[in-house]
Amino acid sequence: MTCKNIALVPSFEPQSVLLEVLDQLKTSGMEIVLIDDGSGPRYSGIFDRASSTAKVLSHAGNKGKGAALKTGMSYINAAYGTESVIVTVDGDGQHRAEDALLLCQMARQHPNALILGSRNLQDNVPAKSKIGNTITRYVYRATTHTTVYDTQTGLRAFSARLLPDLLIVPGNRYEYEMNVLLEFARRKIPIIETEIETIYIDNNAASHFDALWDSIRIYKEILKFSASSFLGFLVDYLLYSLLLLLTGNLLFSNVGARIVSAAVNYTVNRKFVFQSQGRLVKSVSQYALLAMAVLLGNTLCLELLVNTIGIHQMLAKLLTEILFFLINWSVQRFLIFKKKGE
Repeated sequence: MTCKNIALVPSFEPQSVLLEVLDQLKTSGMEIVLIDDGSGPRYSGIFDRASSTAKVLSHAGNKGKGAALKTGMSYINAAYGTESVIVTVDGDGQHRAEDALLLCQMARQHPNALILGSRNLQDNVPAKSKIGNTITRYVYRATTHTTVYDTQTGLRAFSARLLPDLLIVPGNRYEYEMNVLLEFARRKIPIIETEIETIYIDNNAASHFDALWDSIRIYKEILKFSASSFLGFLVDYLLYSLLLLLTGNLLFSNVGARIVSAAVNYTVNRKFVFQSQGRLVKSVSQYALLAMAVLLGNTLCLELLVNTIGIHQMLAKLLTEILFFLINWSVQRFLIFKKKGE
């Protein structure tokens, strides 16, 4: 099959600017696959007109941006050769055809990498977009040890060789794009950024992003870990307080509380957070080593804060637990409960 540049455009309840976007992509020489993500009869006229320049695939109901991208990728995977290049483009006019073409060229040069069109988020950017992207950037860096400046860009290019990897990434709505970055970082698939023009139309009013629910979906993994860690913290802190009240012994109270809370934390994380299917004996032994290392560091830190610096025992315990949270998460996620293939 001939190598092609293919623009994949997911769309839900589009405005007429979608037709301008498609014309620009067509003029640049790209083939276009457009996904109508259940927009309904009211928008049929726009998609009918779009069918003259794009292959239009439709969902009966709204399934989400991730599902729309997967529908398009499945079609491209079956219809085109593995040497083709795909670029995902939003249909609201915020991505230029010139930038999409630039990303396609880079994807040909780096066929085993994901290419991101990175926006300059300093000037003329809506506050909610700037704040959201900044938070996501730091959360992503903390959880993957990988730096991506614009984690929320929808302009992404990749070789068709990566389609099998992209199709198995979980998520059907806005969280899918974040999940791709998480999964690719875990699998050591390169992620390359190149700067593109930053365009926001009417303060991004056309976006269907739900600030509450889509943010929850995006941050779900770290939120789950935070909830389990908070449960472990409650068990640890309450038992520590009780033992300290009964015995007055700082070392005994901390060690006893950590042993019980570690057992609770291991069970919850294995079954509900990371959903690990790995061997029980191996993960238990790894977790035990982690727990001992954390206990040692935790106890030394506690002793330093209380006996050297003079901080109150209860406040010192709280500060120590916060300090060890991210270390604990990273080791469990990437070493103890890592998924097969990572």
